[in-house]
Amino acid sequence: MLVTLMAFGSILAACGGEEAASTDTTTPTETATDTTAPDETATEETGTDSESAIGLTEAEDIATGNDTALARTDSAIIGTVAPQGIFNPLFHQTSYDFYVDYLIFPSLTKVKTDGTYENDLADDIKISDDNKTYTFHIRDDANYSDGTPVKASDYLFTMKLYMDASYDGQSDPLSWNVVGADEYNKGTATDISGIKVIDDKTVEVTVSDYDAMTQVNLGGIAPLSEAYYGANYKQGEIASVKEFNTKPMGAGPYKLTKYAAGQEVDFEANENYYDGAPKIPKLIYKVTTDTTNLAMLQNGESDLDNITVTEDNVEELKAAGFLDVNILKNNGYGYVAMNNKNPMFADVKVRQALTYGLNRAEVVEAAYGPYAEVINIPQSDVSWAYTSENIDPYDYDIEKAKALLDEAGWVEGSDGIREKDGKKFEVNFSATADNPVVDALIPIMTQNYEELGVKLVVETLDFNAIMEKKDRGDYDMFFAAWGLTPDPDSTVYITDGAQNNSGYSNPKVDELYKEGKKELDLEKRKAIYAEAYQLINADAPEILMYQRTNMLGINGRLDGWDVSPYKDFPLSLHQVEIAQ
Repeated sequence: MLVTLMAFGSILAACGGEEAASTDTTTPTETATDTTAPDETATEETGTDSESAIGLTEAEDIATGNDTALARTDSAIIGTVAPQGIFNPLFHQTSYDFYVDYLIFPSLTKVKTDGTYENDLADDIKISDDNKTYTFHIRDDANYSDGTPVKASDYLFTMKLYMDASYDGQSDPLSWNVVGADEYNKGTATDISGIKVIDDKTVEVTVSDYDAMTQVNLGGIAPLSEAYYGANYKQGEIASVKEFNTKPMGAGPYKLTKYAAGQEVDFEANENYYDGAPKIPKLIYKVTTDTTNLAMLQNGESDLDNITVTEDNVEELKAAGFLDVNILKNNGYGYVAMNNKNPMFADVKVRQALTYGLNRAEVVEAAYGPYAEVINIPQSDVSWAYTSENIDPYDYDIEKAKALLDEAGWVEGSDGIREKDGKKFEVNFSATADNPVVDALIPIMTQNYEELGVKLVVETLDFNAIMEKKDRGDYDMFFAAWGLTPDPDSTVYITDGAQNNSGYSNPKVDELYKEGKKELDLEKRKAIYAEAYQLINADAPEILMYQRTNMLGINGRLDGWDVSPYKDFPLSLHQVEIAQ
């Protein structure tokens, strides 16, 4: 059965530097769908804007200057930002951990290039007439990498982990309305009454209510082996499962053989994979940065990497001769987070002032040239939910920003820095090193805010350290990016939402997201989310920066990719082969 719902919901992963669309856990990631994905076979030349640049430019001659890569006859090296080492689909939160998990943990359904879904680990899905009972049959040939079968009981075990009171991942599993989940969460039941194991390969899930995300959420579960992960699990104590975060074991096309934090992740083909062993026996995810990734591709030291899209980088990749250059719209967006729980950012006039007072267009032009544009809602324009109607563009206006701060009671002091109630307006900004967006942002933001009467203090940390500060709520501002899934449903702007990093709260927005998730008519959903985006735009809980295009530099010796704004490159790695 083909799963065609445009969902998988919320925003998945925060990304530093290169923002990668991924799909997460509840997992927010950036994709939307109406949708016609960009033509992956187009060979248009780079034009003067990002639209004319979309498409694939194929390598001219893979043998040209490519000896280092050509010597790797049974392996490929993929460049990536350093993962956090949380290799478990229940707990991961960055795109770079997703990249690992995509290879190890298949779910019952998977996304296609057009943003719709099809069966994967499940080969049959039946839905009752009232849309409240979902029966999944797991493929008979689905086995874990240790050779043991994937069982319906593993699905139940995984759902117990999600519903456990001690679960602290980014999904919102109780919102899936599985019958008996609340009782299990509260500890008043030792089982989930709405999940029945029919036989070793068949599981039935009953929900008390359904919405546009139900089939996608239930089908998006990647079963964990109870025999492997559950030996020490006790209801209410999920910590034992996390002990395997760097020693994952799943039923996907690859199995992890080595993890060196900050350096690389090594894989080998899973001979038990139900779709057949991958064409490339060995894979290495090697940690790169924006200062090293381009040169490594040019030297044949890596076979694929996300390269920042600039006119110079596009031309350099094409000039190599042996690299495919794939430029496509990104289903995601970059933003500057503001801690709404900090009294300094609690006033909407302050947040609006900081948005008006930052020349975002100058930052985006400096970072990406024609390959990105300023955005004003938290949604990609490849999404069916995107709107520009009744949206304030927050064009750079320093005088308007000053007036708003005056109204908010922040008065300029003798040193030029504004103050209120004896407190100086001083903002600590957590920045990642060697990040082209941050490199463009900081000098412009510093100058703009100095004129506004705000002092910017910058600290440089690696991306994972910033994410840890975010998790603690120990920050004023930081830059990151979200990757989106094909559906606009998300917890990023929901009060106390699992992925709400900013502490933003608006009861009307909560109500609209709930209503949008419940509505099944696509046009009605579009109107609901448009209203939500208009409110978020007015509240300015964070400074939305840009939507950009992505650029993959790929060694031409690798064939068989199937990528789009909705489908990340790891999802087709199992079918890629090395040209002989």
